Amino acid sequence: MPKGSPERTAARKEEIIHACEQLYQTMSFREITLKEIGNATSFSRPSIYNYFQTKEEIFLALFEREYDRWSEELSCILNENASLSKEQLADRIAKSLEDRRQLLKLLSMNNYDMEANSRQELLASFKKSYGRSMQLMCMLLEKFCPEKSVADIQSFIYGFYPFMFGIYPYTEVTEKQKMAMEEAGINYVYQTVYELTYSCLIRLLGA
Repeated sequence: MPKGSPERTAARKEEIIHACEQLYQTMSFREITLKEIGNATSFSRPSIYNYFQTKEEIFLALFEREYDRWSEELSCILNENASLSKEQLADRIAKSLEDRRQLLKLLSMNNYDMEANSRQELLASFKKSYGRSMQLMCMLLEKFCPEKSVADIQSFIYGFYPFMFGIYPYTEVTEKQKMAMEEAGINYVYQTVYELTYSCLIRLLGA
């Protein structure tokens, strides 16, 4: 780690993560390289290695930030509502994911490679952010669905979190993919992030 104030280190890391985020808007994970990310920052590419050793570590940091942002929204649902029906809870959670398309896009990637090519301390930091979202989801269920047992809540978590991996590919469909579906004779009804998520939540909540 380079010498410098914690503020400078944090600012440099954020600039690298932001550069990766901007490239990810128009490029795929495979297309993005450390060179591309370095060219989008204000300092030399070799300096990136002072903060991140691999491309996967940068994506993991971006992933962590997206979980933190989602957790903030879940915290607002938890703290700003005295009571919610199951339908209202499903609506609030679905809307929170509708605003987190980048999180959903990252979830649809091969997370095994991302995690395997990141240092242990960075992986642990990411897992804390991931775990925080899960803790908040459990707190939402405990508060707004008090009839649910610990086993019920665990069942919800193991149903909903794996479901999130498929939201992006099922809702962000290219024209090429649509054409292929038509040619294959598949009459698929496309849904938005909100519609797909709300439908799943209603079933999992038993509303």
